[in-house]
Amino acid sequence: MSRSVRLLALLGAAAFLAGCASASTPAAPAPAASGSAASSGELSGTVEVYAAASLQRSFDEIATAFEQEHPGVTVSAVYDGSSTLATQIGEGAPADVFASADEKNMAKVTAQAPDPQVFAGNTLVIAVPKGNPGGVRTLADLARVTTVLCAPEVPCGAASATLLSNAGVSVSAASSEQNVTAVLTKVAASEADAGLVYATDVVGRDDVEAIVPEGADAVVNRYPIAALAEAQNPDAASAFVTFVLSDEGQQILADAGFRAP
Repeated sequence: MSRSVRLLALLGAAAFLAGCASASTPAAPAPAASGSAASSGELSGTVEVYAAASLQRSFDEIATAFEQEHPGVTVSAVYDGSSTLATQIGEGAPADVFASADEKNMAKVTAQAPDPQVFAGNTLVIAVPKGNPGGVRTLADLARVTTVLCAPEVPCGAASATLLSNAGVSVSAASSEQNVTAVLTKVAASEADAGLVYATDVVGRDDVEAIVPEGADAVVNRYPIAALAEAQNPDAASAFVTFVLSDEGQQILADAGFRAP
């Protein structure tokens, strides 16, 4: 066999072996993308929710449902009067979400919360201790018994002032509280004969009784919520707001006695 023929034969064999090797050897896997949780859209970390005191029971339930849907996220909630929370947010409190009991206090933090959305409504009732020892029946009765009210700058206080003014009733409050929870606590403890609180505050309570006053439907508080512009966990904050506005979140609020937005 000539040298040239032998060379061609060797080259052909080499090509055949290379083809077999490439066919039998699997391709190397592509390198895994970094940050698998982020790439799959999973949420993680803590979302700091600042919410009006009247939202505590329903937002605790919403937080539990949200955490079940997003197991990598922990909801940390702060509840107080909306005016107090708005002041804290304006001073740089590390909130991711703000849910106010009225639009007035949300407007105080427009720079931090540029896109609020109303998610619920609420009205006032007269709360009295169980058994109604003061014999309260109407708003006019609040002028003759020991009555506690929310402070005027708090949403429930502003709503109370409007309700009483509409009814032509003047009340000298025994105390002015910074959130509606404090009003209800004093009434439940019989430290007062009556107080004006939200309808949602008395749902499921057996230590107080509620009287729906005339004109209550004309004074409706609208509750806005917003993810804050400088949220430390913006993705989780946006997801929490979306959950509150979802059918599941709205059902939880409705079960607690809130009105639809």
